[in-house]
Amino acid sequence: MKRNVLVALIVAFTLSLNAQVKKTFSIQADKPTAKVSPNMWGVFFEDINLGADGGIYAELIKNRSFEFAQPLMGWKKIGETAPEGTFLVLNQKEKTNNPRFLRINRLTGAEKLGLQNEGFRGMGIKQGLRYDFSVFYRQIKPGVKLHIELVDTTGTIIGKGEFSPDGEQNTWKKQQVSFHATQTELKAKLNIWFEGKGIIDLDMISLFPEDTWKKRPGGLRADMVQLLADMKPGFIRFPGGCIVEGRELATRFQWKKTVGPIEDRQLIINRWNTEFKHRPAPDYYQTFGLGFFEYFQLAEDIGAEPLPILNCGMACQFNTAELVPIDELDEYVQDALDLIEFANGDVTTKWGKLRASMGHPNPFNLKMLGVGNENWGPQYIERLEIFKKALNDRYPNIKIVASSGTDPDGERFDFLNQRLRAMKVDFIDEHYYRSPEWFLSNTSRYDSYDRNGSKIFAGEYAGHPKQVEDGPSENNWSAAIAEAAFLTGLERNADVVEMASYAPLFAHVDGWQWAPDLIWVNNLHAYGTPNYQVQKLYATNKGTDVIPILSDGQLVSGRDSLYASAVIDHNQKEIIVKIVNHNAQPVEGMFNIQVKGKLASNGSHTFLTATNLNAINTIDQPDQVSPQTRPIAIEGKKLNISLVPYSFHVVKIKMQ
Repeated sequence: MKRNVLVALIVAFTLSLNAQVKKTFSIQADKPTAKVSPNMWGVFFEDINLGADGGIYAELIKNRSFEFAQPLMGWKKIGETAPEGTFLVLNQKEKTNNPRFLRINRLTGAEKLGLQNEGFRGMGIKQGLRYDFSVFYRQIKPGVKLHIELVDTTGTIIGKGEFSPDGEQNTWKKQQVSFHATQTELKAKLNIWFEGKGIIDLDMISLFPEDTWKKRPGGLRADMVQLLADMKPGFIRFPGGCIVEGRELATRFQWKKTVGPIEDRQLIINRWNTEFKHRPAPDYYQTFGLGFFEYFQLAEDIGAEPLPILNCGMACQFNTAELVPIDELDEYVQDALDLIEFANGDVTTKWGKLRASMGHPNPFNLKMLGVGNENWGPQYIERLEIFKKALNDRYPNIKIVASSGTDPDGERFDFLNQRLRAMKVDFIDEHYYRSPEWFLSNTSRYDSYDRNGSKIFAGEYAGHPKQVEDGPSENNWSAAIAEAAFLTGLERNADVVEMASYAPLFAHVDGWQWAPDLIWVNNLHAYGTPNYQVQKLYATNKGTDVIPILSDGQLVSGRDSLYASAVIDHNQKEIIVKIVNHNAQPVEGMFNIQVKGKLASNGSHTFLTATNLNAINTIDQPDQVSPQTRPIAIEGKKLNISLVPYSFHVVKIKMQ
């Protein structure tokens, strides 16, 4: 019996050796072909899928200022039946950006009355953590005291505090109380009980955890920012995306309404609120607690160049296609000029002074600006020309990013590509949401592009395994490995492609509208998808110079389902090879390295693979598809690596 098993194992091993393909690769480290942009791999943020409110912006209260179309959406009256007129939504005309507030009339002081806020699909609460409750209030008739409670899904209190208003009567004031949570809860709610007799007005009711990014009060969710910082992105593109355009111009993103004091920022409906009929989100709004100042600050925090995108006088052409007449475009152009002053201007300028008053007297050193998002047609070119002239005249060093529309081919793309190149725009922003097969078949897309014309920004890319989105399962290994192959073509053509970012960035598992997405979260946890792991390996192994990697004298770009690129990192004195095996069988890779001088005798081999092409990461198992690293031996200027089926590899070799 034992002999039969041994024979079977020997036969299986022999068959495996016979099935294994052997390929020889030549790495020409002595023949650099292009410089790699330091901004090559970045991130793109848009407030979709509860990406900002309910996501990276750490506010736990939904509809904190009662400005939703339904003023009490997210709130529920609790306790005994309230007499008519106990809760009133009122307006103050002098505050046009944030006019509504809630008046509490405690007429008798006898009833147990309260309000409950449901949060964003609940509130993620952590045991032992401090929570800071704050509110703007005005005492009309003093005498009302507030009791604050966090409750779990059973109604059990897991944190509480008391709030005794003070200050002058009929004067608005902000006050805060802090308390600690006694247990962890994924979907907690907040109760506010009103004790005593009197009348009090409330606005900007807020709850933040203490563990925000860099412990900033009213800041960002630290675990989500950390995932971005770990990628070491070269840039961050914001605030979108279709958010920039709006369904109509009235709901476009206007950066000036997102800066200054939080309580003065004007909330608007999120355009993804009703965009997808199969996943409606009527409670999806933009409070702009994450505004343009915070975007610039985030970019600075994670070492990324800021890349803001501004409306060009066009609403989303898939929705209303509303246009600003050319003779009324000055306001939009001035917004662009003023934004540069806000980012870079001296503190003596109007907008530089505002930046300084928000806590950042030093400039943000803005170097590039996008005009329009996924806009197309002659009407876009007409408006872009006006923006370009004004920007070039006033700020000639600011590079301009222009849209090539929604698709990477077709009549619209061809028209824009020709016109934008004739205009000599700095960057053409190409987008591709396509099947994994498209990415595999387009790895040579940029091999024949003009090396001296406008540079390419691959601003939104993502492999879509299916036509209909069904959440996290869309972020499978099939899509990620196809993207890894496509990115070899971007890296190989780094003299043409200078920036690239996956899209969209974030998605809440209970509040998404679009899939796939790079990072998925719930109220307590966040994880990177296989797609995240792919781009992170590119971004953290960027290099400084492209070098050829050939097989049989040809580029490794799809023949035999192999894809490869290589760079030198002169700062770290390393050769970095990236290679994808998109075969169902292993490939024995034999690498010959042409380099001046000697190589170290060992290096590192990091690889991503999965049990099957449908493999995904999840909240419960966030590392199912994650990098594994092992040492490798280098003999002189040769090394051998086994490329397992359906795998992506990063090999690093030290130069002496």
